[in-house]
Amino acid sequence: MSWSALSCARPRSWGARLAPLASPVRSCLGGVRPRPIVDMSYSRHFLDFQGSSIPTCMKKLVVTKLSANFREAVALRHDVPVPLPGDGDLLVRNRFVGVNASDINYSAGRYDPTVKPPFDTGFEGIGEIVALGLSASAKYTVGQAVAYMRYGAFAEYIIVPSKEAIPVPSVKPEFLTLLVSGTTAYISLKELGKLSEGKTVLVTAAAGGTGQFAVQLSKKAKCNVIGTCSSDEKSDFLKSIGCDHPINYKTENVADVLKKVYPKGVDVVYESVGGKMFDLAVNSLAIKGRLIVIGFISGYQTRTGLQPGYVEMLPAKLLRKSASIQGFFLNHYFSEYKMAMKHLLEMCENRELVCEVDFGDMSPEGKFTGLESVFRAIDYMYMGKNIGKIVVELPHPVNSKL
Repeated sequence: MSWSALSCARPRSWGARLAPLASPVRSCLGGVRPRPIVDMSYSRHFLDFQGSSIPTCMKKLVVTKLSANFREAVALRHDVPVPLPGDGDLLVRNRFVGVNASDINYSAGRYDPTVKPPFDTGFEGIGEIVALGLSASAKYTVGQAVAYMRYGAFAEYIIVPSKEAIPVPSVKPEFLTLLVSGTTAYISLKELGKLSEGKTVLVTAAAGGTGQFAVQLSKKAKCNVIGTCSSDEKSDFLKSIGCDHPINYKTENVADVLKKVYPKGVDVVYESVGGKMFDLAVNSLAIKGRLIVIGFISGYQTRTGLQPGYVEMLPAKLLRKSASIQGFFLNHYFSEYKMAMKHLLEMCENRELVCEVDFGDMSPEGKFTGLESVFRAIDYMYMGKNIGKIVVELPHPVNSKL
């Protein structure tokens, strides 16, 4: 899957294989029309698993203007036809969708300069299969829980090719935390971090969606783990998941603490903040230290997406310590993805891994429920309020029986 995969043709709708019944229904555009039922030769595959009808229209978020301001860039559409799965596809009814810092990079068009609005947004979701093509039915069934990482997740329903779907034991939001945040930590630390017992690991934004996993996986590798955060509540959370030395940068000077407690520097840095924190991390590297850049959230809301840094001194600093910096972009490591997800799911199921979910219950307007709350959820993230992975719930009313 490439970033250019976003460009989407208009999906086939349920009108493609529908036959009218006498009983009327209201269409998503208003008015009354004959109530549809799928062609009966496909009914086993196209019926909602609860025995209720699949609606003809749905809500989804669409980028209508390129901007890092998500509220300006994105509109909530109410009248989008529910797409029809092809032969090898699944139609998934989303129950939970994940919010990521890069959602605003995507709405700004930074990952694919050729993309033009309108286009879909959202990276990941989990839900039930409510319809599927005939070939897909060889492996999947209606009602089965699946997760996926695919553009267009901010929608009530989404088409997922069966080869991209990830079977999960149930529709739990904890499993959703693994799709992007968990695998990013797992693969990057395994491939680039080269962790070993006794090494010192610094995790920035450690109480966030991916930071929580970097802390725990580093501890499982028997490393000494330092985590930066922005509140005492987050510091307490980090202690609860095994972080040896949480540092609240609002009340402590991170550079001073690292110099005092770790005078030889840190062996590995898992960095997602950028700006001044990146500069501090470079200065804190040990001899042969490794800095993994998985993001730079502090710059995402700027016009360029970057914060200014002191890069002119960077070569000298790295040379002096035989240190290295390497970027990590999950899309470039899909060969490792299935293995990582399998292991993470096992650890989550066996309760060997804390998968903290933040539904925004403590936000001013309460829990993130429905696609309209994605806007609030992104604001909440950029205010630095979340502990763990921000997840939005998409409740679905049970429709009338066919």
